[in-house]
Amino acid sequence: MPEKPVTLDTFDHAILDIVSVQGRIPVTDLARRIGLSKSPTQTRLKRLEAEGIITGYQALLDPIRLGRAHVAFVEVKLTDTRERALADFNRVVQTIPEIEQCHLIAGSFDYLLKVRTSDIVGYRHVLADRLSALPHVASTSTYVAMEAVKEGHF
Repeated sequence: MPEKPVTLDTFDHAILDIVSVQGRIPVTDLARRIGLSKSPTQTRLKRLEAEGIITGYQALLDPIRLGRAHVAFVEVKLTDTRERALADFNRVVQTIPEIEQCHLIAGSFDYLLKVRTSDIVGYRHVLADRLSALPHVASTSTYVAMEAVKEGHF
C-alpha cells in the first residue's frame, strides 16, 4: 500500500524544484534562492531527505554523448499476467541495461518500456536477443522517438 502524501509548504516545494535540477547546489545558495536563512533551509532539506521525499542525488548523464541516442518505446503483451508471471518479467527487466524505464500499464498491452541504444541496428539486436526473450512475452510493438521534447524531471 502506498504511503500517503506529505503536506509541503511553498518553501518545501521551492527546495524540491531547485534540487531536482541542481542537486549539488550549496545550502547557502539554496537558502538565498528560496528566501530563507541557511539554518532553516538546511533543516528543511534534511527533513525532506529523512521523510523519503528526496530519495537521493545523482549525476545526470548525456545519453547522446555516451552513444545512446536512439530511443524506442516498446509495448509488451504477456502470455500470462498472474502475479508470478509479472514478478518473473519484472526481475529479468532489471538486468537489461538498455531498458531505461519499465511501466506496468492498464490498457491494451501490459508493459511500456523505454529502451536506449546506439542506433536502430543496436535496437534490433536488443529486441531480438533480449526483449523477445523476456519471460512470458507474447508480442511487442516498437515506436521510435524522433526527438525528446521534454525529459528529466517534473
